[in-house]
Amino acid sequence: MIRHLINSYLEPKALVLMYHRIAAPGKDIWNLAVSPQNFEEQLQVLSQTGEVVPLHELAARAKEKRRRKRLIALSFDDGYIDNYETAKPLLEKHRLPATFFVTSCNLGTEREFWWDELENLILYSAHLPATFAMEVKGVLIKTDLGHEAEMSESLQHHHMHWKASHTSPTTRRSELFLALWAAMRVLPDSEIEELLQQVRDWTKSEVAHRPTYKSMSTGQLAELAKQELFDIGGHTKTHPALGHHSFDFQKDEMAANRDLLQELTGYRISLMAYPYGHYNAATLQAAEAASFDAAFTTEGRTINRQTHQHRIGRFQVSNMTGTEFTKTLLEWALT
Repeated sequence: MIRHLINSYLEPKALVLMYHRIAAPGKDIWNLAVSPQNFEEQLQVLSQTGEVVPLHELAARAKEKRRRKRLIALSFDDGYIDNYETAKPLLEKHRLPATFFVTSCNLGTEREFWWDELENLILYSAHLPATFAMEVKGVLIKTDLGHEAEMSESLQHHHMHWKASHTSPTTRRSELFLALWAAMRVLPDSEIEELLQQVRDWTKSEVAHRPTYKSMSTGQLAELAKQELFDIGGHTKTHPALGHHSFDFQKDEMAANRDLLQELTGYRISLMAYPYGHYNAATLQAAEAASFDAAFTTEGRTINRQTHQHRIGRFQVSNMTGTEFTKTLLEWALT
């Protein structure tokens, strides 16, 4: 029944699904983590729904404007260690292919992505100074935390259930976090690191090294690339919001990432995904100049004959059960 329903809707279109983390972290303000249990249920559904193909095959068919009957492809962004430790064995169990878009700056290090560390510092520190003031590119970000300087059980609970992607902040800490995140996101990595160090100094905290938030090692990446089911794709060197930068900056970010991933894996890196899904006209030109066969956004849309090869949309999968996932797949197929 599931196969019939999904195939009937997917027949004229193709879907690319986007994951980030396969984990149950307890706090997930951007809705990026899918629990291992739900992920396996989703894989079971995908095994029944149609033809799940490698992303490079789907991209090639899209370029050639060939009929895309029942095609679904899976992708993962960023390169978190749980992609290797948790997603990989489940994908192997169900024999489903996937492409991992990997940001290279944190590979083989204990370093967290800046947005994870910032979230932890602002939303969950047990104690913060009462006032905050920092200038970012001529804009003063200032707040008085009041009683929120001290973490309470109710405040922590509130932050653990806050979804920043679709709910406005309702605490002073969450307002501060979102203001800093928005200001820092558009900057190059070197400037982000300088500002993050200022935040660490303000909180009197050391650099965070939470094992579950780090990227995979270079050895794990190489092993992943050797598996027949899996491909590695580019995701820039430092994960910038590309559309806020010059053509040369964008091309350099793409090329440095591509070259290192090729060196580590021994394979040509032919696909890439734009960090945050952010791009502009120069981004499309840079992706083509960097010799990527196709590039992917975070825009939720199916592939059709008009799809630009460097603007292929994807649908972000959230932490839903197999039953919920089946319903959502049907809705996406109609997009």
